[in-house]
Amino acid sequence: MWHRVLLLGWSMVLLNGCAHGGSLIDDDPIGELALIPLPVSVAGDTGHLHLTEGTRIVASAGAEPVGELLAQQLRPSTGYPFDVTDEDAAPGDIQLQLDDGEGEGTEAYRLTVSAEGVLITAPAAAGLFYGTQTLLQLLPASIESATAVDGVEWRVPMVTIEDHPRFEWRGAMLDVARHFFGVDDVKRFIDQLARYKLNRFHIHLTDDQGWRIHIDAWPDLTAIGGATAVGGGPGGFYTKADYAEIVAYAAARHIQVVPEIDMPGHINAALASYGELNPDGEPTEPYTGIDVGFSSLWLDGEITQQFVTDVLGEVAAMTPGAHLHIGGDEAAATEHDDYVAFIQQVQGIVGAQGKTLVGWEEIGNAALDAPFVAQYWRSSDDALAAAARGGQVIVSPSAHAYLDMMYDAESPIGLFWAGYTDVEDAYRWDPVIEGLTEDQILGVEACLWTETVETRDHIDYLAFPRLLGHAEIGWSAAGAGSWDEYRTRLAAHGARLDARGIAFYRSPLVDW
Repeated sequence: MWHRVLLLGWSMVLLNGCAHGGSLIDDDPIGELALIPLPVSVAGDTGHLHLTEGTRIVASAGAEPVGELLAQQLRPSTGYPFDVTDEDAAPGDIQLQLDDGEGEGTEAYRLTVSAEGVLITAPAAAGLFYGTQTLLQLLPASIESATAVDGVEWRVPMVTIEDHPRFEWRGAMLDVARHFFGVDDVKRFIDQLARYKLNRFHIHLTDDQGWRIHIDAWPDLTAIGGATAVGGGPGGFYTKADYAEIVAYAAARHIQVVPEIDMPGHINAALASYGELNPDGEPTEPYTGIDVGFSSLWLDGEITQQFVTDVLGEVAAMTPGAHLHIGGDEAAATEHDDYVAFIQQVQGIVGAQGKTLVGWEEIGNAALDAPFVAQYWRSSDDALAAAARGGQVIVSPSAHAYLDMMYDAESPIGLFWAGYTDVEDAYRWDPVIEGLTEDQILGVEACLWTETVETRDHIDYLAFPRLLGHAEIGWSAAGAGSWDEYRTRLAAHGARLDARGIAFYRSPLVDW
C-alpha cells in the first residue's frame, strides 16, 4: 500500500523567495492542498517553486501537443510566454517526458516539483496530460483566469505525486436532443471534463424532440427532425464539419467522443422526418413535450434496416473512438421479442463498423455476444443480466449520477423523479453494484439530460459542482476520500470555477 499524505487547501504564509540557478524557490510550509480527484499518493511538506517569465515547457518527442495545451492554459492569467521547446531543461523549467517504464497504464503519471523545476513523466501522452491538469491545481486558483492577473506569486508546492485512475471509463453525457447546444458550448463543457481527468464525452444526439447530427443518406432527419426542441424552441443540428470539430477538440484533451443514436424507442424525430419508418407510411407530428416510451421504429418495415445501417454507418465513420451507443432504453412501444431481436441485429451492424456496442441497461435482455457495454441507470437486474452474458457495465445510477435531478425543492431547474440529489449524494455512492465485481465495471458516467436545460448557465448550475465528485469516484482509489474532507477540498475549487466563469450551484453543504 502506497503511503498517502493528504494535503488539503493552500498555505497563507508570505513568500520569502530566493534564487536557485535560474529558478526562484522558498521554504514555506506547503500546508493543505485541494486536489480533485484525489491522487494515489502525495508526499511533501515544505518549499515552493516559483514560475517566472523565463519558465519554459520542455517537451520530449511525442509530448509537444501536451506542452502546447499546457502553455495555452498558463499564458492568459500569468502573461508569461511559456515557450515550448525540445532543448535541454534549465532550472525552473517544466519538463514533460514520455517514459515507457513509468506508471501503471497509459493514463498514469508521476509529477515531481523540486528546486530544479517541474518534472512530469508518463508512459503515454494521456498520462502527461493528466499530470499537467494536476499541476494547474497546484497553482493558485487565479491560474484559471482568462485574462492577466497582477500581484500573484505563481508558485508550486514541492511535492511528489504518483497517480493513476481506478476505472478505464470516466465519462459525462450531455443531452443535446431535448435542447440543442452549439459547438462552442459543447467545447466549453469538454474543457471542464478535461480539467478533472474525465475521458469519455457521451453525446446524446437523437431523441423524440430532436435529431442533431446530419446524415447524408437521410437529410430530412435534420431538415425536419432537427428543427424542434422541448417547449417548441428552434432546435438545431451539427453538420459533419461541426461534429468533426468536436471530436478533434475532445481528442486533443484525451477524451473519446461516444455518440448515441437512440433506438428503437426515443425516435419520434426520425418518424416525423420520414413517413416510411411508420406502419401507415405517414410522418408523425413533431414532439416538444417530455413524456417517454411512446415511440418506436417500425421494425417490420422494409426500409427500416437500411435506415439503421445507413445512420449507424455514417456516425461510425465520423467517430474514431471504439464505442457506438445505440440507446435501447424505455422502448415501451416495442414488443419485447421484437426489441431483443432488434438489439441483437444492431450489434451486428455496429460490429461491422469496427465498433463496440454500448446501450442502456435494457440491452441486457438481449442475447448479445461479448464484447458489449451496458449502461446501468435504474435496474440492477438488467445490468447483472448483461454482465452474466460477458458484457461490461458503466455505472450511472439515476439517484446519484443524473445531473438533471434537482438539488432540493428550491432548485429553479431540474427534475426530481429519481429524488433530490444534493452534492453529498453525488459523491457518496459505491460504483460497484451488488452482485458484480470491480473488474466487471468498465467505469462511471454522470448524465445531464436537458428537458429543463436551455442555456449554458443551466448546464453550469446542474453539472457543477456535482461533476467534480463523479470525477473523483471514477479516478481515485476506493475509499480514498471521505465526504467530510472532500467538502473542504471542494470549497477551494469554488474560486477556480469562478475564475473559469462557471455559474455553479453554491451548495449550503459546502463552506465556500
